[in-house]
Amino acid sequence: MFRLQIGARLSWRMRLVMIASVAWLLATVAQAQSSRPNGLPSPDPTPVTPGKTDSSDTNFGSPENEMRGKLLVKEEKKQYDENVARAREVSQLGSQLNETFAAKRLFSSDDGKKLERLEKLTRKIRNEAGGSESDAEVKDLPSEIETALKRLADVADGLYKLVEKTPRHVVSAAVIDQANKLIGLVQHLRNAAR
Repeated sequence: MFRLQIGARLSWRMRLVMIASVAWLLATVAQAQSSRPNGLPSPDPTPVTPGKTDSSDTNFGSPENEMRGKLLVKEEKKQYDENVARAREVSQLGSQLNETFAAKRLFSSDDGKKLERLEKLTRKIRNEAGGSESDAEVKDLPSEIETALKRLADVADGLYKLVEKTPRHVVSAAVIDQANKLIGLVQHLRNAAR
């Protein structure tokens, strides 16, 4: 009978040790699964799309988000600078066409190419400002080529000044309207030069 009690106590102690061992093993496995190796970065739980800001983003100061933001601002600035450079070239082309015609009193093939380039750049500026691809009709077109070229140079210079003053994130109706006037004048001059 004494042996039976010792065997029962031993069995009870063995069971307790085994349960504690299993609990310790499960806790170790659970901890190993929840921790990451040092070499791997933690995944970003919320993908960030350019142009969208999400107020529920809890990863505010992460280096990845800061770098994305800086790159996005840099790209927007680059596009804005390119658009201002286009407007500057449009203004220069308008002045050159006016001066060339005043000196020669006729259009050369180079002037025709300049008109095409001016129209292409103006369309790009209009599209960047939020305008559509449709051609707008311009009223009160001058009948004389010399007057039309002076007006073209003035409108081109005005477009450059508007683009330069307009902030990056603004859709400017004035820029779109000025670009439409310039495109109408260019098309009128191209038809008159034929």
